Amino acid sequence: MLGRSGLRVSDICLGTMSFGDRWGFGADEATSHAVLNAYAEAGGNFLDTANKYHGGQTEEIVGKWLTGRRDRMVLATKYTLSMDGADPNAAGNHRKNLVRALEGSLERLGTDYIDLLWVHAWDDYTPFEETMRALDDVIRAGKVLYVGISDAPAWVVSASNVLADLKGWSAYVALQIEYSLLQRTPERDLLPMAEHFGLSVLAWAPLAAGVLTGKYTRSTGEIDSLRRAGNEQRGRTSEAALEVARTVDRVADELGVTSAQVAMAWVCTRGYGYIPIVGARKVAQIADTMKSAEVTLTAEHLQRLDAVSRIELGFPHDFLKMDGIQDVVRGEVRKLIDPRP
Repeated sequence: MLGRSGLRVSDICLGTMSFGDRWGFGADEATSHAVLNAYAEAGGNFLDTANKYHGGQTEEIVGKWLTGRRDRMVLATKYTLSMDGADPNAAGNHRKNLVRALEGSLERLGTDYIDLLWVHAWDDYTPFEETMRALDDVIRAGKVLYVGISDAPAWVVSASNVLADLKGWSAYVALQIEYSLLQRTPERDLLPMAEHFGLSVLAWAPLAAGVLTGKYTRSTGEIDSLRRAGNEQRGRTSEAALEVARTVDRVADELGVTSAQVAMAWVCTRGYGYIPIVGARKVAQIADTMKSAEVTLTAEHLQRLDAVSRIELGFPHDFLKMDGIQDVVRGEVRKLIDPRP
């Protein structure tokens, strides 16, 4: 179930950013359609795209594949990012860009409605009040069924959903964020906020741009290409990060599965409604990662993965967990009534 809605989605979402070649990389239309076929045949029904991907080419590729299949698939797309750098109103979360972007997506996708429309990123030029009202308008117009938000601070999502609740507008049902064994900082505020509001969490880059697939840790001479791919500045080439990847490899070997399947399965263990978004340029890649739904990580495996990837929550979270602080906040009687440490 997607958030607190009644919409049914598959355990794994197919991300489509690799469909198209206008950015100088990606899969052609025939290969993209083969990946979509493999995903659907494995039971997937949740597609994630965006108007920005390959300048709209990705939506066109997905739209052609959807012919005859539209109502069986849950289709998500996004707006916010600039489609024309010379036009000041071709970007952002304001009403004008929403209306124009949505109409363009509907045309490219060959459909008259979007199941889930994402706000692609937080735009601090636009009041969130304007965005929420505009989103509710396109839902009332029947062009969008549900809305979600991606890449935004926790306070923005929280304030937006409280406002929607007070006004009787449609609230966000899902949150899309980067989340993986190499990116656990959302555990500080974004994930507790999502739990409070009952939001599904869609994790992009669950394989950390390939670092958690074993591509670099199971072979030699690959670390330079890893750094060239832009992962060094994201901290994915540090020794600590590579040790996380090696731990994933060891767990995978013990289970007789691939490293990618373990990394994906870990995301799913975080709770109900945690859905990894996986991209694929080849059929073999989607066939591999779809099998992660069949992987069972033991408590011992989870403990090892947690220990090697755990982050410090920082202030105020670590401060509030201190015994002395808890005694002051709740009184010493809390030890008699609260099973939490």
